[in-house]
Amino acid sequence: MNKAEPSFRESVDLMFNRAVALMDLPPGLEEKIRVCNATYIVRFGVRLRGQVRTFTGYRSVHSEHMEPVKGGIRYAPEVNQDEVEALAALMTYKCALVETPFGGSKGGLCIDPREFEEHELEQITRRFTYELAKRDLINPAQNVPAPDMGTGEREMAWIADQYARMNTTDINARACVTGKPPNAGGIAGRVEATGRGVQFALREFFRHPDDVKTAGLEGSLEGKRIIVQGLGNVGYHAAKFLSEEDGALITGIIERDGALFNPKGLNVEEVRSWINRHGGVTGFPDATHSAEGNVVLEQECDILIPAALEGVISMENAARIKAPLIIEAANGPITAGADQILREKGTIVIPDLYANAGGVTVSYFEWVKNLSHIRFGRLQRRQEEARHQLVVDELERLDRYLGDAWSMTPNFKQKYLRGADELELVRSGLDDTMRTAYQSMSEMWHSREDVTDLRTAGFIVAIDRVASSYRAKGI
Repeated sequence: MNKAEPSFRESVDLMFNRAVALMDLPPGLEEKIRVCNATYIVRFGVRLRGQVRTFTGYRSVHSEHMEPVKGGIRYAPEVNQDEVEALAALMTYKCALVETPFGGSKGGLCIDPREFEEHELEQITRRFTYELAKRDLINPAQNVPAPDMGTGEREMAWIADQYARMNTTDINARACVTGKPPNAGGIAGRVEATGRGVQFALREFFRHPDDVKTAGLEGSLEGKRIIVQGLGNVGYHAAKFLSEEDGALITGIIERDGALFNPKGLNVEEVRSWINRHGGVTGFPDATHSAEGNVVLEQECDILIPAALEGVISMENAARIKAPLIIEAANGPITAGADQILREKGTIVIPDLYANAGGVTVSYFEWVKNLSHIRFGRLQRRQEEARHQLVVDELERLDRYLGDAWSMTPNFKQKYLRGADELELVRSGLDDTMRTAYQSMSEMWHSREDVTDLRTAGFIVAIDRVASSYRAKGI
């Protein structure tokens, strides 16, 4: 790594420092908000294949200005304390920006999930859960994990079940973790939530003509050329929704074994299916394949979506990035050094603390659902349909009276009569959250001359809300 290149942890601190330098916080409060409250490191043994294997795990709590604290658990061989603490800090600012009532936390286990069978992963996950839960580092009222890189619905279901076994009288046990499958207390729309949030973030950006013009773009998302780095859960859903629902062209997809490029657009579903069958993008037809992913990362496009790992855009390649608009679907894909280069170039960056907040937003909805013990829409859906039926009956009466002079639009009755189910309510809530959060950032960006980018604006809004919470506590 270039000696001048800040680490992920340093990048988060540098971006934080850049924002607080423009704020007027009381002495000492700045430091209180910046530092990580606590990090627990656990080393536990699991008997596998006739021998005891020792694993190292982390759970970091950045800020308890609101509780419970919230943040995913990732399984990856490179997990370390600095990374987990940086991600926990980002969670604090992310939750504050989108106004979910959580503090920031994050967890990780040093493991490559691909090296283990499913039953072995279950043993490891249950033991990790036990080590955290007995210290209240998994608890519906104190610390609520979620999926992250290397984990998903399956692991969250194991965690929820292990917690319930340890707390048999806790009526809210299911709320100890989010991102569960629907049959284990999950919520519709959670798997797609982060990718859907990226879509809603871009839609809101394109509702602001001045912001679009600042990026050197015009019009809507339709026809915009997009390159996606990483076709995992987040990148796949973002690319799928943007291409199928907004008419964008996915011209490039970058994966571990190289990248695909087609200026006429790639079929996201076909690429995803190819990766699932062959383990990578190599050999995919109807596209140019490059063994070097960075070659496609630096291709001309309208929007670049880094949706995988931290630090993929660094001081080494930032100057060669041609996209006028970058939206950070991953956590920390742009280092602080690269961020400065991009700002000086005039590149607009929609920052991670906003762009990928769809996951924690829908996790909030799932947590509320678990605490209320009822699915969204169950009480009001049929009442809505009955009320809408009154309007339809009146329109049908007019239709009969006026004859050919007037008639209802085809399918209007069917669409209008349907009450909102849980998925529709979740998407509505996510859309509202992403719109409101962007508007708060954009207002800060344009109302102050010393705030020159969306990232700084987002950090200022988030830090101010965290500071207000601490003041209310008397700190």
